[in-house]
Amino acid sequence: MEKIIEESKQGESLVLENKPENTKKLFIESYGCAMNFSDSEIVASILSINGYNTTQTLEDADLVLVNTCSIRDKAEQTIRKRLEKYNAVKRINPKMKVGVLGCMAERLKSQFLEEEKIVDLVVGPDAYKDLPNLLAEVEEGRDAINVILSKEETYGDISPVRLMSNGITALVSITRGCDNMCTFCVVPFTRGRERSREPQSIMKEIQDLWNKGFKEITLLGQNVDSYLWYGGGLKKDFENASEMQKATAVDFDQLLEMVAVGFPKMRIRFSTSNPQDMHESVLHVIAKHPNICKHIHLPVQSGSNRILKEMNRLHTREEYMALIDKIRTIIPNASISQDMIAGFPTETEEDHQDTMSLMEYVKYNFGYMYSYSERPGTLARRKMEDDVPEEIKARRLQEIVDLQQKHAWFRSEEFVGQVVEVLVEKVSKKSTEEFSGRNSQSITVVFPKENYKIGDFVNVKITSCTSGTLKGEAVGLSEMN
Repeated sequence: MEKIIEESKQGESLVLENKPENTKKLFIESYGCAMNFSDSEIVASILSINGYNTTQTLEDADLVLVNTCSIRDKAEQTIRKRLEKYNAVKRINPKMKVGVLGCMAERLKSQFLEEEKIVDLVVGPDAYKDLPNLLAEVEEGRDAINVILSKEETYGDISPVRLMSNGITALVSITRGCDNMCTFCVVPFTRGRERSREPQSIMKEIQDLWNKGFKEITLLGQNVDSYLWYGGGLKKDFENASEMQKATAVDFDQLLEMVAVGFPKMRIRFSTSNPQDMHESVLHVIAKHPNICKHIHLPVQSGSNRILKEMNRLHTREEYMALIDKIRTIIPNASISQDMIAGFPTETEEDHQDTMSLMEYVKYNFGYMYSYSERPGTLARRKMEDDVPEEIKARRLQEIVDLQQKHAWFRSEEFVGQVVEVLVEKVSKKSTEEFSGRNSQSITVVFPKENYKIGDFVNVKITSCTSGTLKGEAVGLSEMN
């Protein structure tokens, strides 16, 4: 299981169009990976039907929810500080109710409700449909909790309300849970076993987004490559499926093809991939369809075979490098990004150098890099000593970050002189005279506005770059419009 944590999005509160008939106010903040932000949209949809409009003013809220992440200690500490803030407001407004959703809710349920008494309700990732019942319990003066993990729930029948930020890009969840028991990761314990969503409900949701003017979707899952629909149920039970179910099953390359063909003028991304589950057939689908973005996020975590084995990663360094070679051959213009952990238990200097040499081999476009932090409930916490000193972790992480920065410059410079297709997403942060968007490789591009508008697909000739941003001049609209 991989989780991309985009720091700039942490703590975003959801804003939706108000329904005049709704009388109660909901304040909902999200932390963690894209799955958590997607889940907040599902929660808001359920509560919108039950009388709640969103507010961005905490003090006005009748109900305050925080959607949480357990992947890193830093995330948990941030959420605890937010809960302190909520409760300070609650002392002024005693009618306000506070709830914790998501992964941290599942892990710390008894602490939040019984020991520390800092929340009124605790709701796990598979129990959002139970929110109206849980709120009724709270209204009657009782604490409410549902953290039961489901074998079936995919929220395929819920039409998520969307962040009203740009109306251009949206997340579409296709799987829930994870079967990969990486020793550093808490997700299988907080989100349950892997199950996939019915393909027609995915197509219906994308059709709805297209009708509303959205131009790009990201197919989302803890591990999208292992998507497998055979009529419902856990992926691990597929071996017990009927012959008919097996014959008509839909896997990820088939789903990706279905979406690309069904929506040829919509740009398609997906996240996240796992090296052990990415098959060559998926690469050929990406190469075949111009509307599927040429970016693959392929977390490796370490370049050392010994550490990969300790992490229970089911790929070796050599297998990973062979997959990189295959991507470069089939999709020559693909960008590749990484997740990397520095200082995993027992990591030696030789293991660290293996990671550095792997990075030199791949030369990633960008990445998400962390020093190891022990997470309660994980196999690593139970069976391994966190024995790499913090100063060594910090030094190794800095060396990884510095090398990635060098490679990011190298990859950015490759685009100079090229014409790339950019989906305009917003006005640039640095200049109101420029637009900002991403190219197919998920690299940010800025260019002068001229007469273009947000939502346009624009061909931009790249004239200069930084390590993370391309700059250029528009040369016209692309064929995707």
